[in-house]
Amino acid sequence: MASSSDDDEFVILVCTDPNNQIGADISNEEIVISTTDISHWDFPSILSFQTFKIQAHRNRLIEESSYFRGLLSGSFSESCSDCISIEWQLETFLNVLRCMFRCPLDITSRNFIPLFEAALYFGVEMLLLQLKSWFSEVSLSKDPGLLKIQLDDLIRIWNFGLEHANGFVQELCASYLARNFMWTMSSNFFEDVPYDLLLLCIKHPHLTVDSEKHLSDALFIWLDSNTKQLEGSSKTENEFSDILKQIRISLLPLWFASGKRSSGCFSELANESVNSIFRLMKVTTTGSINALGDSDLSHLRIRLTEYSKRMDLSGCPQITPMILLLSLLPNTHSFALALRKSIKEAVSNLEQADGSKYQISQGLLPTLSFEAVQEVDISGCLKLHLEVAIECFSKSFPCLRKVKAAYLLNFRTTTLYKLVQKCPLVSEVDITIDMNPLISSQVSVISSTSSSPVIPLAPNRPYIVDHSFSMTYPYHLGPSLANITKLTMEGRSDVCDSDVQYFSKFCVSLCYLNLKGCISLTDVCIANLIRRCTKLHSILVCHTSFGMNSILALCTASRSFSNSLTAKFGKMHLDSLASNLQLLHMGGCKSADEASLLELLSQTQMLKSLCLRDTNLVDNALCNFSGSLLEMLDVSNTMVISDCTIINMITSLRQLRTLSLCYCLGDISISSFNLSMPSLRKLRLERVTPWMTNNDLVLLTQNCTKLVELALLGCKLLNSDAQCIISRGWPGLISIHLEDCGELTKKGISSLFNCTALEDLLLRHNGPGVQRNFILDAALKLPMLRQVSLDLCDASEGDFDLPDDEDESDRYSLRSVKIARCKSGRCNAGSHFAEVLAKPAHRETLVLVWNSRNLVRTVVKERL
Repeated sequence: MASSSDDDEFVILVCTDPNNQIGADISNEEIVISTTDISHWDFPSILSFQTFKIQAHRNRLIEESSYFRGLLSGSFSESCSDCISIEWQLETFLNVLRCMFRCPLDITSRNFIPLFEAALYFGVEMLLLQLKSWFSEVSLSKDPGLLKIQLDDLIRIWNFGLEHANGFVQELCASYLARNFMWTMSSNFFEDVPYDLLLLCIKHPHLTVDSEKHLSDALFIWLDSNTKQLEGSSKTENEFSDILKQIRISLLPLWFASGKRSSGCFSELANESVNSIFRLMKVTTTGSINALGDSDLSHLRIRLTEYSKRMDLSGCPQITPMILLLSLLPNTHSFALALRKSIKEAVSNLEQADGSKYQISQGLLPTLSFEAVQEVDISGCLKLHLEVAIECFSKSFPCLRKVKAAYLLNFRTTTLYKLVQKCPLVSEVDITIDMNPLISSQVSVISSTSSSPVIPLAPNRPYIVDHSFSMTYPYHLGPSLANITKLTMEGRSDVCDSDVQYFSKFCVSLCYLNLKGCISLTDVCIANLIRRCTKLHSILVCHTSFGMNSILALCTASRSFSNSLTAKFGKMHLDSLASNLQLLHMGGCKSADEASLLELLSQTQMLKSLCLRDTNLVDNALCNFSGSLLEMLDVSNTMVISDCTIINMITSLRQLRTLSLCYCLGDISISSFNLSMPSLRKLRLERVTPWMTNNDLVLLTQNCTKLVELALLGCKLLNSDAQCIISRGWPGLISIHLEDCGELTKKGISSLFNCTALEDLLLRHNGPGVQRNFILDAALKLPMLRQVSLDLCDASEGDFDLPDDEDESDRYSLRSVKIARCKSGRCNAGSHFAEVLAKPAHRETLVLVWNSRNLVRTVVKERL
C-alpha cells in the first residue's frame, strides 16, 4: 500500500442506502466510479444502481472531512484499510463528495436538510459554509423571483434547527418569514407555522406587511386554527397573548376593528382598538404627540421596511401627518426629546403654511427612503393633509407608481397635478369620491339656496382645443402625465372639459379610465379623450354625457378617425378601440341612441364586463353583440330568479363577493340563503324577501359572516330587535340600507351605532321612532359616515335637526344628507319644506351637499 503522503493513494468507498428498497428501475449490479472525473458524473445513471463503489483520494477525504480524518488517520481499524463502507442516502452522499472535491452544488429548500445533516455527520465544514451562505442569500434577498423556499420546507428547516440547537438556522427562518410575510399568510401551510417561529417572526425588525390589518387578519386566522393545539400544550394563556400584543391596534382601520368586536376571542382587543382610534381622532394633528407625553411611540409607527412594496392606510381616519412623519424617520432616535420637538415644529409649520408652501425640510427631519414601495392607499384618511402626504411620498417613496386617495374631498385636480409632478413615476391614480346625488337628468328642482344647485349633464357643444390652456398651470407635467395608464376620477363633478383637455394631450399611455359621475364633461370632450388615448381597454362612464360622439370615436378606426358628426355607422373596423375593449360601463347614459348602441355592441367582441342599465338599449342591439367572453352583464332587472337557480349559483360560486337580487320575478324563499357564503361582502335584497323574519336575519348573519354592505327593502316582518341582530352579526358594516322593513325603527335607533365604521346609512319607512337629533348624533358617533338618507315619516318629532352650515366639528366626514317626504298623509311637512308647501308635489327630497367650498341645500320632486 502506498504511503499516506502519496497524492495518488485511493480509498474505495462502498456506498449503499439502508432505506432504499429495490425497485424495478434499480439494478442489483455494482458500478465503480472515481473522484478523478467527479465533475462529469451522471447522477441518474449512477443512482440506478443499488450499490456503487467510489475510488476517492485518501488525502482529500482527510483534509475536507473530520469524519474521514478520524477514520483514516486515527487508531481505528479502518485507518489501514483500503475499503470503507458508507450507509447513507446515496444522492446526498454524492453531493457531499462533490463539495469536498470543489464541484458546484445545486442547493434547494428540498435538499437543504439532508445536506445539512450529512455535513454535520461527516464534518464537512466547506459544505456547512455553503449551506449557510445559500440560506443567508435567499433569506435576505429583495428579489421576489428568489422565493426559493416554500413554507412547508421552511417549517421543516426550523424544526431541524431546533433539534440541533442551531441558532443560525432559527434566526434565518424567522428573518425569511418576516420579510415575506404577505406571501406567507396566503400559503396553505400558514396555519402549520410553529408558535415560536411565528412569535420570533412578528417581533423581527424586518417584518413586512402591507398594513396592520393584514398582520392582524393573519394572526387571528392562525390563532383560530391552532386553538385546540394551544390548549393542549405546556404554554400558558399569557404566553399566547404575546402574539396579539404585537398588533399596533391604533393603526387598524376603523371598520376592521369594529367588525372584530363580534368575535368572542378577539372582542376585547377589538374594543381596545376602537377606543384608541377614537382617542387619536379627537386630538389635533400636533396635539396627538403632545397627548402622549413621554410615552413610547413605537405603537404609532406604520410598518415600513426596506422590503415594503405597499403601504395601505385605507379606512384609517386617525392617521395624521405626525404619524406618517414618525414612520418615515430613523427608528434609532425616534423617541428622543429633541426629535419629538422637531416633529412638532415641522408638522406645525406644515399646518400653518398655505396650500402652495407645504414642504418638509430634509435638514430638520432626515426621512428615510423606501425604494421598494410602489403603491400607497390613503383612502378615507380624513386627518391626513394631502400636501404633507405628497411631500413625504416624494422624499421617501422615489419609485412610487400607484396612489389611491378615494373619498377625500380636498383632493382636487390641482392636487393631482402636484402629485404627478412630485412623484413622476406614478402610473395609476384613484381619486374617487361619492357621486353627487343631484343630477339634472334625474331630478326636478323645486327650490334651492344655490343659484345652480344641480350640476347638469354637460351639453353637446362644439369642442374647441385651447393651445394656450396649459400656460395656466404652474407645472410642466407632460412627461409625468405620459406615465399615467390607469386613472379613476369617479364622482368628480368638479372635473371639467379644460382639465381633460389638458391631460389628454399627454396621457397617451392611458389604458383604464373611470369617469363615472363626472357630469361636467361634454360628450365631445370625452370623445376627444378617447381618440387621443388609443390604448384604452377599460372605460367607465356611467351617468355622464357619454353619447354618440364618444361611441363614434370608439367605433372608428383610429388612423382614419373623423370628428364629423355626419360620419356613418355601419362599417366594421377591426382596428377600432371598441374591438379591443374589455370593460365598458355606461349605465344611465341616455345620450346614446339605438343606432349607435347597435353599432357599438357589434364591435365589442372582446368585452368581459358590460353595463348598459338605464340606457336606450333594445333587443336588436343586444342580439347584435358579437362577443363570447362576457363575464358580467347588467341590462336592468328583467328576470336576474327561483330558489333552485340561487342555490345552484351559491353552491358553484364559492368566491362570490357581491349578490344583488332586486325586483326579481320568481319564487325565492329562505332556502336560498340556508347555505354558507364565506366570501360574500355585499348583499342587496330589494323586494324579493317580504317573508324575512328576525330569525331569518339571524340565519343570514351566520351564513354571510363577512358582510360589509347590506341592503334590505320590503322586509315587512322585521321589528326593532333586528337592529341588534345586524349590529352584533355584522359590526364591521360600512353601508346599511333599510327601507320599508316593518317596525325596525319604531322604538328609535340605538344598536346600529355599534357599527362604528359606517360610511353610508339609509333608513326609510321603518317606523316613526327616529330621534330628532339622530343626524347630529350619527355624525358624532360614526366618524366615517359620509351619506345619510332618511324619511320624515320616520321622525319621532316630525322633523330632524341638521348640522351647522359652517361648523365642521359636528359632522366629521359627512358629505350629503337626504331627507325625503313621501306622499303619504302620515308624513309631516317639516320646517325645511315650509317654503314649498304652497306648490302641489306628490313627493319631495331635501338634499344637503357639503362640497370642498360650501353647503348647498336643494329640494327636488323625486325621491333620492
